[in-house]
Amino acid sequence: AQIDTRFSDPEAAATPWEEAARELERAELYWITTVRSDGRPHVTPLIAVAEGPIVHFCTGPEEQKARNLEHNPSVALTTGNNTWAEGLDVVVEGEAVRVSEQDELHRLAGAIEAKYGSVWHFDVGDGTFVHREGMAVHVFRIEPAKILAFAKNPHAQTRYRF
Repeated sequence: AQIDTRFSDPEAAATPWEEAARELERAELYWITTVRSDGRPHVTPLIAVAEGPIVHFCTGPEEQKARNLEHNPSVALTTGNNTWAEGLDVVVEGEAVRVSEQDELHRLAGAIEAKYGSVWHFDVGDGTFVHREGMAVHVFRIEPAKILAFAKNPHAQTRYRF
């Protein structure tokens, strides 16, 4: 963990990785940014499960984010809250890698349902999740290059490299 003093209060300390990881793991909503083929960003909310620095998410193959990932795997995933003076915001920058191994898909389907309940039940198909009415859903993990934590009391920006 390395604090960036340019963007931090003088009395602030680096946020320990354990705090940033806990925020990633317990968040209910995440925002993912992907890159359209013409270079414009695309941002959308989604559910995810985090295990340390690795975050897993899913998307239908016809959704914009899935189409974006076909040509550019670069992503930024954000979570936190909308307050100025309390809480911790976390940003994961990296590349989305498709997950298609059956054992891993079963494990992730269970982790998503354990976190979000049966409304997010997925069966496992041939290299995909299967959702309502047989809809295939692609699963991705973010291989992090950098994670940023933005503490708010006192304000501090901490960087973690992977």
